[in-house]
Amino acid sequence: MLIIMIRTVILYTVIIAAIRLMGKKQLGELQPSELVTTILISNIATLSIEDPTIPMLIGIVPVLMIVCIDVLMSVLMLKSPKFRRAVTGSPKIIISEGVIDRKELEKLRYTIDDVLEAMRGESIFDISEVRCAIVETTGKINFFKKTDGNTDPPCVVVKDGITEPDGMEACGLDEKRLKELLTSHGTEKDSVFLMTLGRDGKCTVIRRETGKGEKA
Repeated sequence: MLIIMIRTVILYTVIIAAIRLMGKKQLGELQPSELVTTILISNIATLSIEDPTIPMLIGIVPVLMIVCIDVLMSVLMLKSPKFRRAVTGSPKIIISEGVIDRKELEKLRYTIDDVLEAMRGESIFDISEVRCAIVETTGKINFFKKTDGNTDPPCVVVKDGITEPDGMEACGLDEKRLKELLTSHGTEKDSVFLMTLGRDGKCTVIRRETGKGEKA
């Protein structure tokens, strides 16, 4: 019994340190890769605790390997927007201007019951109150109520120098108009860290080198 208690304390300490290395985001809503990492670590720890005949290193080494893989994945996603999109996906608009996008719901395999349940979680009981709803990459649905403002929230049209097709479509923006907007801000798409555009035409551009936003 004493051996099991000692092994449990050691593995508990190692896993806490491992999760800290993976970042605070790991403790909140999980991305697909983070969820897989968490499940694998918990299963490895369980096996090592339940079976005293398994050497501690066999439990600790795989945990550390998984942490290294997760850190590598995080670096790749930071450096490559395309890789990040492939792993985590992108946010999807399922309600716009009070209209439900049924095709998008089918792609995400969400039912109207899922949407209504998420609404109740935000204390919204009448779907006519919703101006806009976005499904995040974590699966959480964020709602923008009609009473929260007069216009829809701005769309992300450029991120890490790459065009966001969903945001472009939502704003009715094409490549020609995008280039004109970027020119008016004295920059190019490759130099943009983040660019958002509202339905009211309000544009915010944050450049890579400065990290400061410019509004127009």
